[in-house]
Amino acid sequence: MTDAALPSAVLTRLPDGTVKQVGALTGTRVWTVPGRANRPLELPRDEVRTLAPGEEKRLCAFCEDRYLETTPEKARLVGPEHTELRHVGADALHDTVAEFRRFGNLFEIVSAEYWREDHGFRQPASVVEWAQEYLSTPAGRAHIERLAAIRSAASGFGQSLEESALDLVGGSHDVVVARRHVIDGAVTDDQLASAGALTPDEHAAYLAFTVQALAEIAAAQPNAAYVAVFQNWLRPAGASFEHLHKQLVAIDEHGPQTDHELRLLAGDRHLYQRAIADVAVAERLVVAAAGGPGHGAVAFAGVGHRYPAFEIYSTSSANLPQEHTADEVRAVSDLLHALHAATGVHVPTNEEWHYRPPGAGWPMPWRIVLKWRISTPAGFEGGTKIYVNTIDPWELRRRAVESLLALRDEGRLAPGIRIGDEMTPDDVQLRYAD
Repeated sequence: MTDAALPSAVLTRLPDGTVKQVGALTGTRVWTVPGRANRPLELPRDEVRTLAPGEEKRLCAFCEDRYLETTPEKARLVGPEHTELRHVGADALHDTVAEFRRFGNLFEIVSAEYWREDHGFRQPASVVEWAQEYLSTPAGRAHIERLAAIRSAASGFGQSLEESALDLVGGSHDVVVARRHVIDGAVTDDQLASAGALTPDEHAAYLAFTVQALAEIAAAQPNAAYVAVFQNWLRPAGASFEHLHKQLVAIDEHGPQTDHELRLLAGDRHLYQRAIADVAVAERLVVAAAGGPGHGAVAFAGVGHRYPAFEIYSTSSANLPQEHTADEVRAVSDLLHALHAATGVHVPTNEEWHYRPPGAGWPMPWRIVLKWRISTPAGFEGGTKIYVNTIDPWELRRRAVESLLALRDEGRLAPGIRIGDEMTPDDVQLRYAD
């Protein structure tokens, strides 16, 4: 490697083996020092318990025997065809088994009250009618009463039952939850059903359901500038439950990172191709690709992240996730699923979605960053703002390619994924600015 190949010096290996990185989109400075990459990734559990019969369905509030511990359902997918059901009533929750459910977060980051008091937002008639319908049955009324009491105890102030129902069904912070807490047939509570433990088809339904939720939240909350989408897996990564779920939160600003990227794009529309994809090709950091040219996705070992991170980019000309075709969403899903599977069940991860905010003046690609939360920034990082990442991008790519090849041999990946050196130049052409 030479500095001539990387004019911006985003990635440099020093004579002693130390790797220095600078995030092209963030400016974050990261060091990887020799001798730390072989530390265990998976966190040991304090205690592994044998599951009692039926316990796998009631391990946490997201499990299928505990549907009434979450807010009223906005939608669920049922059966092998993932048929959608909307607004399932409290007295019908157990009539079907939800493969995936979508409902409001009981403890929102940005609350319904925020939109009402700070933006003057009032719920549309369709939401008011749904709240009234939900309260009209004894089961629905009892459900809302229990949830309202929990929220009142946590917040210190109360609402009428009608106000509580309206906020619980009409919020703009949703959760998308998978059926399983542990894998089917699990014997112990550590046999968790992670994203990588889903089949490729299950993961595709999960991702498409999330994209639909993103579109619906954006349409329902006119004061939102952006909808943040993320997945926290395991407690060290911020998850409240060891149960697979994504979250979507409407916010009234883009956030400083997106604003920063928009400023960079004002001077370089092809920023992501030049600073991310081309660098990945030059440094052999391309991990895998799925789908066809211009309608697929490509994954890189990321440069300049505080944690080892994969970056999955859509190669479509569409910018917003909901503007992608079903095949384009599936390509992103297949790559993301493959990298979750390669990561393993017991590695804490964050999944972060990035895309062009509606109305923004510059094109941006849809990308998902998958971070391995295997270290904790401490005093050194706080004092210097230089972050120690124990695995450099080349080693991350090597591990991922090795794991993906093994998973493909086992038949666990979607067909058509190209791994490592199997990719062509077309696979790494980002067309978001076309």
